[in-house]
Amino acid sequence: MRKLMNYLQGIVVLRLTAPFPERLINLCAQAGIDFWAVEWLDEHTVRLTTRRHTLGRLEELAGRAGCAVAQESSRGLPDFLGRFRTRYAFLAGLFLALCAVGVLSRFVLVVEVKGNREVPSAVILSQLRQMGVRPGVYGPGLDRSQLAQEALLALEDLSWMALNLHGTRLEVIVREAVKEPEQLDESGYFDIVSQADGVVTHIEPEQGDALVQDGDVVARGDVLIAGTVTIEPPQYSGLPNRYYQTHARGRVWARTWRVMTAAIPADAVIKDYTGAEKNVWSVNIFGRRIKIFGNPSISWSEYDKMTTVHQAALPGGGPFPLSLSREVFREYEPRRVQVDQAAAQALLEEQLLKQLEVLIGEDGEVESTRFAARISDGRLEVTLTAQCLEEIGEERPGEGAVTP
Repeated sequence: MRKLMNYLQGIVVLRLTAPFPERLINLCAQAGIDFWAVEWLDEHTVRLTTRRHTLGRLEELAGRAGCAVAQESSRGLPDFLGRFRTRYAFLAGLFLALCAVGVLSRFVLVVEVKGNREVPSAVILSQLRQMGVRPGVYGPGLDRSQLAQEALLALEDLSWMALNLHGTRLEVIVREAVKEPEQLDESGYFDIVSQADGVVTHIEPEQGDALVQDGDVVARGDVLIAGTVTIEPPQYSGLPNRYYQTHARGRVWARTWRVMTAAIPADAVIKDYTGAEKNVWSVNIFGRRIKIFGNPSISWSEYDKMTTVHQAALPGGGPFPLSLSREVFREYEPRRVQVDQAAAQALLEEQLLKQLEVLIGEDGEVESTRFAARISDGRLEVTLTAQCLEEIGEERPGEGAVTP
């Protein structure tokens, strides 16, 4: 700590010459002037170290003691700053830099969202931007509590929000609302009917009367589990059967055969680039785009536009609201050519398989597939025939039921 204080105040090494140098040493001790590292060079000369701010008082005492004072060296912060007394440009730049740091540090440069899982950060940032919270806004001028309350009213999927300002970084902490558990609708009169032709392989009735069993062949629209439940009377009672209607539930698996078709034109348009090209450079700072080079006016009828963005980053790795963009416009002439039939067929087959997976659901299973391709009316058609194992039951209002 003492070394740090000596550096901040500055120290000097003095050479004292007098018939009796000890007289000056005694006067310094009486005046409370700190000095150390006393070294006798001869009987009339002594070297010592003292602080810079006591130099004036020591020279005054040296005059009373008839002692000559010579400064051999000095070091510390005052000496370091003294080197720049005549470098006005440096001092001006230092002053402006300190002012810039003091002013810019009060503006928000980064907005971070934390605590969200289901609600995308882009949705939260978009809502805050509509309310004026964005990079470049004056941080201390934000009413963070009021802004958080207004954002919660607009974002129904959030239950809590807090805005914390850390220098140039605005931290948005959110908590998502707990969704109510989905409740089963037990009201109404519904049947479970088949949504595809097939052979029943397994049935799990939960509510209602099952009308089919394993091995039965069913057609699209057939009732699999009826919402009309039959209650048989006690044996030998002679009473008639009673019936009541309910919301049928259950799962029915069947082996089905799906036929799907997709088509694509037999020829396609490709691009022949002419070599004509334009470049437009722009800077985006705090969400404002400033063009710095190039003319974005395009007279070509057909062209491609490619954009490359160079994003600046803060020392910690976070994004800085400053980016350099380059837009390249390239002219081309369209030309029709025959498509590669094998590649086009492979593309259509892949699309059909994806559609089939969506159709049979996550629990469905594709047991076998067969593809057929043909050219018709200038189009390549691919037909998929698949044998699947899937759940075919779906709820449908029963006959005579009143739908809302």
